Amino acid sequence: MTIAGAVGLLPALGPSWLDPEYLIETFIDRWGTWALVAICVIVFIETGLLFPFLPGDSLLFTVGLFIGTGALGVPLWVACLALFGAAFVGDQVAYLIGRKAGPAVFARPDSRFFKREYIDKTHAFFEKYGGRAIVLGRFVPFVRTYIPVAAGVGRMPYSHFIKYNAIGALVWGVGVTVLGYWLGGFDVVKNNIEVALVLIVLVSMSPMVVEYVRHRRESAGSSGADSAS
Repeated sequence: MTIAGAVGLLPALGPSWLDPEYLIETFIDRWGTWALVAICVIVFIETGLLFPFLPGDSLLFTVGLFIGTGALGVPLWVACLALFGAAFVGDQVAYLIGRKAGPAVFARPDSRFFKREYIDKTHAFFEKYGGRAIVLGRFVPFVRTYIPVAAGVGRMPYSHFIKYNAIGALVWGVGVTVLGYWLGGFDVVKNNIEVALVLIVLVSMSPMVVEYVRHRRESAGSSGADSAS
């Protein structure tokens, strides 16, 4: 069985509007090179308007791959500049949402998801990890949507945030796109795009897995120390 055949046996990861290949092909069919604008809107919505249920890494990777194969007739540098802008502005908006509206939302006593304790935990998180949280969070689904909001709620200094936001937008928005462009030159990737997208999703999930395992080990170690004492 070929790799592509094996992928065909896998269940769909979601509806077609979450499939980056389907989305980009649809945009190209409708708007040609202006499809890049629609792609940037998706990136902005995911990072800036608190809607995490959109393709992120896989969308950027597919954009690069489509440019590399000629399916999307946009210069790579133009796409990188536009996607960097969308990712950067998106996080700016999310930060402002968290800074202006976040405290009031988190203070609601009847809120199921937003509580005052989250503000304190967010502040402690940024005290511990600093700007790394803004950069690394870009590569984790859901986290990249809420990290800038958390930064705003936790009152992370704007000068620090904007610096790490720029780094994150560059490494993520440009880096993943260029990676797709480069790997798209290899036939094994170009002929098995579904496999490549699945791998991108799995890789993007790895930071959460590592953090979960680390947290479990620390919790187990603390429990063992308490029992010994």
